[in-house]
Amino acid sequence: MSDFDLVITDGTWFDGTGAAPLPRNLGIRNGIVEEVSADPLPVGADTEVIDAHGKWVMPGFVDVHTHYDAEILIKPELSESVRHGVTTVVVGNCSLSTILASNSDCADIFSRVEAVPRDAVHGVLERERTWSDPAEYAKALDALPLGPNVAAFLGHSDLRTHVLGIDRAVTRDTKPERAELERMQSYLDQAVDAGFLGMSSMSNTLDKIDGDIYRSRSLPSTYARGKEVRALNKVLRRRERILQSAPTVNFRPNIWKFFLASSGLAGRKRLKTSLLSAADSKAYPPLVYFMMYTAPLLNRFARTEFRWQHLPVPFTVYADGIDLVVFEEFGAGAAALHLKDEVERNELLRDEDYRRWFRKNYDDKFSPRIWHRNFFDAEILACPDESVVGKSIGQVGVDRGIHPVDAYLDLVVEYGTELRWRTTVANHRPKYADKLAANPGVQMGFGDAGAHLRNMAFYNYHLRLLERVVRAQTTKRPFLSVEHAVHRLTGELAQWYGIDAGFLRRGDRADLVIVDPAGLDESVHQLHEHPMPEFGLDRMVNRNDRAVLATIVNGIPVYRHGVFADGLGKNWGPGQFLRAGQQSRRAPETAAARA
Repeated sequence: MSDFDLVITDGTWFDGTGAAPLPRNLGIRNGIVEEVSADPLPVGADTEVIDAHGKWVMPGFVDVHTHYDAEILIKPELSESVRHGVTTVVVGNCSLSTILASNSDCADIFSRVEAVPRDAVHGVLERERTWSDPAEYAKALDALPLGPNVAAFLGHSDLRTHVLGIDRAVTRDTKPERAELERMQSYLDQAVDAGFLGMSSMSNTLDKIDGDIYRSRSLPSTYARGKEVRALNKVLRRRERILQSAPTVNFRPNIWKFFLASSGLAGRKRLKTSLLSAADSKAYPPLVYFMMYTAPLLNRFARTEFRWQHLPVPFTVYADGIDLVVFEEFGAGAAALHLKDEVERNELLRDEDYRRWFRKNYDDKFSPRIWHRNFFDAEILACPDESVVGKSIGQVGVDRGIHPVDAYLDLVVEYGTELRWRTTVANHRPKYADKLAANPGVQMGFGDAGAHLRNMAFYNYHLRLLERVVRAQTTKRPFLSVEHAVHRLTGELAQWYGIDAGFLRRGDRADLVIVDPAGLDESVHQLHEHPMPEFGLDRMVNRNDRAVLATIVNGIPVYRHGVFADGLGKNWGPGQFLRAGQQSRRAPETAAARA
C-alpha cells in the first residue's frame, strides 16, 4: 500500500452523522478517507501533514441554495465559499439556470432577480458558454477548475423560456400544447439522466425579469398553470428527484398545492419538496409557528417529503439608494425599479402623485409582504450628508417634519446610490431562530451565495450557526449540540439531496474543513467590501479567517491559514460535478501535474 497523500493528526473528528466527536487521526489517499484511527498513522516522504490539535475536523459544509450560475464560469474557485469551509454548492435554484434558453434570455431572467449586473451576466455567457443541453452543461462544469464540488437543478423558468419562447413564457394566457409539455418533460428527464437534483421553480410573482422588451414581467415559471406543473412534477416523482420552489406571497396563497403535490397519500410516490423559506418574519411575527409545525406534522400524518429552507442567521439586507429587491413587492416600489435611467427615475420619485402612491403602499399594514415597511427600522450607514449617518430613515423624517417615505425619497433623489442603509427583515429573535435551527422540518440553506452582491453576505452562515451553538452552551441554554449542528450543515443535507458529500468516515470522499473553535467569535459576523471587477462593483463579503484553518476538497488542501492554493480556479481545481444518486470519485491531480 502506498503512503497516504495527506494525514491530519490529533484533531477532534466529527463524521457528519451526528455521532459524538472523537480524537482521531485521518489518513487520506487518492481523494478518499482511507483511515480514521485513534493511533498515529504512518507518514511517508511525500505525505503532507496537517496538525489539527485543538481543532475540529469535520465534513466540508454543504450550501444547497446558491446563485453562482454566472460567477462559476469566470471564478470557478468560488473563493468566498471555500474560505469558509464550504466544499459543495448547489446552483440552478429559484427556477433560474443557464442551460437551455438563449444567453440573452438567461441574462434577463437571472440578473434583476439576483441583483447581478445584466451586462456582466450576458457577457460571461457569451464568452464561456459551450453547452446546449443538461448533459453538456454537466460536462462543462466538470471540466472547469472548480474549487468546491457543484450539484445543480434545472430551472423551470429556463426550461419554459426555451420551449415556449420568452414572449409566450411571460404571457398570462399562454397554454402550452401537448407537444410542448412533452418537450419540457423530455428535457427534465435528460437533466435527471445527467445527474441533476431535479427542478427548481418559482411561483412568487415578486421576482421580475430584466431587459427591455419584457422588463418587469414576473419570472416565466410564475405563469405556469396546473397542467404544466403536474406534468413536470410527474417526472420528478417518477424519477425520485426534488422540487425546489417558493409559494406565493399574496391574497391567493398556493402553499397547499405544494403540500398536496408532496404527499404520498393514496399509494402515490411522495415528491421531495424544498420550499423558501422558514423565517421569523418581522412583518408577521405569528407566522413563525406555521413554519415550525407544518413540515413535521405533514411529514408524519400526510406522508409528505417536505422541508422548509432556513437561513440560520438574522436576515439583514443592505441597500444603495432604492436598489433592493423587497421594493418589488408593492406597486410603487416596482414602478421605480422598472426605470433604469436615473434621471427618469428621479423625476418619478419627485412626483407628488407617485409619493402619495408610495405612502399608501407603505402605510397599508394588511397587504402581504416580506419587508416590514418600517423606516424607523432602517439605519443609514453612509451618506454625503453626514448628519443623517447613524440615524433611522424614520428619524430623519421626524427631524424634517415630514413622512418617513418623503424623507427616504428625498434622500434617494439627492444622493442616489451614495445613500447606503440596512434593515433586518427576519430571524431577529434568538429564541425563535434557535427553535427553527433545531426543527426537523427545516433544513439549513437560503444563503444566496453569488447573488445580491451589494445587499446580502451570508457566505459563512455555517460558521455563524456554529458560533451560536457554542455561545449557547456557555450560557447554559443549548439548542443544538455541536455534533448535531455539524450534521445539519453536512450529512443531513447531502443525504436528503442524494449527493456524494457531507460525511467523513472511512471510504468517504475527503471533502472536509478544519475549524478552530477559538475563532468562532464575533468576528464571524463581521462584514467587509471586496472588489469584484468581473461584475464592476464591490461586493459584501465575510472576513473571519481565524475560524477556518483549512478547507480540503477531494483530498487536496485548497485553502490554509487565509491563503488559497496556487493556481486554484485558473490552472486547476479539485471540485467535481456531483451527480444525484451516484458516487462521484476521481483521482485528484498530483502536485506535479498542477505545477
